[in-house]
Amino acid sequence: MDKIAVIYYSLKGETIAPGMKIVNLEKGHTAVAAEFVQKAVGGELIELDTIKTYLKDHMKMIYEAKEELENGIRPELKKYPDIREYHIIFLGFPNWWNTLPMSVVEFLKHCQWQGKKIIPFVTSGGSGFGRSLEDIKKYCPGAEVSEGRAFLGHLVETSEAEIEEWAKQCLK
Repeated sequence: MDKIAVIYYSLKGETIAPGMKIVNLEKGHTAVAAEFVQKAVGGELIELDTIKTYLKDHMKMIYEAKEELENGIRPELKKYPDIREYHIIFLGFPNWWNTLPMSVVEFLKHCQWQGKKIIPFVTSGGSGFGRSLEDIKKYCPGAEVSEGRAFLGHLVETSEAEIEEWAKQCLK
């Protein structure tokens, strides 16, 4: 049987809700979605966490993330998960500037992907994956990358059944 990991990066704290309203999250949208995925398919739930702390003010943080992207800055992780024993990896992340957060890129570039299946899922305000699927393929040579699924961040908490059904279908 294929071993599964649900690996995700999620930012809690300030975020933008519909209508450009700032809300404060105890748990990020991607973390909630990852928990639903893990509940549906099992496997190990692994959070990617950076050593660096992002700015609390969301409007300032998004420009901090843009600077990372533009300058190729990949924040170091507190721990680098060992994925050797996993065959299927559900990979969750928020859409930052139309692609992956650079902390996720740091993780992807750290691992060997030959023979792995990556099932990505993204949370966003409506922009979906952007170019992140192409970027995952670029950073994960040898992996099979599925088309994945995009979820609206502000609806994740009320989408448990939908997310669980999608995750189960990915394994069929």
